[in-house]
Amino acid sequence: MLWPYNLVPQDTSSRYPEQQRIADARTMRLFLLANLLWLAALAASSVVLQPDGSATNADQTGISKIKPQVFIISMFADEGEVWYNIPEFDLLARNVTVPGLSPLFPDVHCTRNGSICQLTTGEAEINAATTITSLIFSPFFDLTKTYFLIAGIAGVNPKLATTGSVTFARYAVQVALQYEFDARDKPADFPTGYVPQGSFAPDQFPAELYGTEVFEVNDALKKLAVGFAKKAKLNDTLAAQVYRTNYGKLAGFEPGTSAPSVVECDTATADNFWSGTLLSEAFENTTALFTNGTGVYCTTQQEDNATLESLMRGHMSKLVDFSRIIIMRTASDFDREFPGQSAADNLFGDPGGFIPSILNLHLAGVKVIEGIINGWDRTFARGVKPTNYIGDILGSIGGTPGFGPGNVFEKQVAKSFRSVRTGVRSRRRRSI
Repeated sequence: MLWPYNLVPQDTSSRYPEQQRIADARTMRLFLLANLLWLAALAASSVVLQPDGSATNADQTGISKIKPQVFIISMFADEGEVWYNIPEFDLLARNVTVPGLSPLFPDVHCTRNGSICQLTTGEAEINAATTITSLIFSPFFDLTKTYFLIAGIAGVNPKLATTGSVTFARYAVQVALQYEFDARDKPADFPTGYVPQGSFAPDQFPAELYGTEVFEVNDALKKLAVGFAKKAKLNDTLAAQVYRTNYGKLAGFEPGTSAPSVVECDTATADNFWSGTLLSEAFENTTALFTNGTGVYCTTQQEDNATLESLMRGHMSKLVDFSRIIIMRTASDFDREFPGQSAADNLFGDPGGFIPSILNLHLAGVKVIEGIINGWDRTFARGVKPTNYIGDILGSIGGTPGFGPGNVFEKQVAKSFRSVRTGVRSRRRRSI
C-alpha cells in the first residue's frame, strides 16, 4: 500500500521540532491503521461460501467468486422487491456492490450460500445493457453455469393472453429498430410509419442489420420452465377480471378475457412504450417479418434484447452460457384498446393488472427456480441441450439462424450480407 500523499510528513522540524515529532507519530499511527484495515479487508475477501455451505479460498485474482445456480434479472423496483422477504429463500442475506450497476440499484442480492442471486437493471435498453455487462465482467461472480431468469412485467396482446398471465418467450424482437415516419407524414399506401432499416416499405426485410434485431433462446429449457411454472397458483384481482370482459366484444380476442395462465409466446422490445391497435398490429407484422414467420408477437417490454446482447457477448467471452437463459414476462396491461375505447384511454387507464403481474413473477418464478435447484444434479448442472438455434440474427455464437441472412461469419454469407447493405444510407454514401 502506497503512502497517501496527504499523509506524507512535511519537514517543519527546524521551526517547530516538538510539534513536528507529535505530528509524525500521529501520521505513522494513521498509516499503520489504514494498512491493517486494508489487509483485514483483503483477508476477509479471500473466502466465499459455496452452494453446499462450505468455504473455499479465493481464485488466482485474490477475489472470491460467488457461483449462482440461478440469477434473477429484474428491471425496476417493484419487480425486484417482490423477491425480498419471501418464505422460500432470503435474497438479502448477502449484498454485493458491483461497479457499473445502476446508481439506483447498485447491489446484487444473494442467498447466504450464493446459489440464488438477483439484481435490478433499471428500465429501458441502455440501463439493461450497461448493468448486465457490468455484472458479467465484474470479478465477484462466476456465471459460467448460471441460469438467468429474466423476470419482468410487460404489456400483452389480448389475442394471445390476458393480464396476470405468465409468458415464456423463444424469440425477442427489437421491433422499433427501424426507420420511422410520423403517421401524419407517412406515404398514403403505407399501413404504418415504421420501415425496416435499409428497406423502402414496411413489408421488406431489413437490408441493414445491427445484429440485435432478433434473439432466439433455448426452447427445450423454455419448455421445462413452462412445466415448472404451471405448478403455481396464479394471483388475480376482481378489477382485472371486470376490465378483461371488454375484450369479449371482439372475435379472436377470447384469450384476453380469460383467467391468467402460463403461455408460450414471444416478446417485443422497444424503448418506446406504445399503445393502440395500429402500432400493435404494425409490430405484430414486424415480429413475423424479422423471424421468418416463426415468432408470435405477444408481450411488450423495454429491455430484453439489450439484456440478451450483453449475455451473448458474455458467452463469446466464455463468461456465461447463452443456452441457460429463460425469458419470463407477466402481463400487467393490454397493448391496445378495446371497442369503444381510445388508445389514449388504454394507455392512461387502469386495467387492474399491475398487482397480479408483480405477484405472479414470484408465484411462477419461484417454481422455476425450485425446479432448477432441485434438479441440479440430475439435469441442470450439465445444462439443457438446445434443440433449436440459439443466438442473434447474425449467427455470432455459431449455428445458422432460421431467420435473416444466415450466419454472416461464413464466407459466402458474409460477402452476400455486405452486398445487401444498399439501403438509404448506402445510397447517400455513394452520392457524397
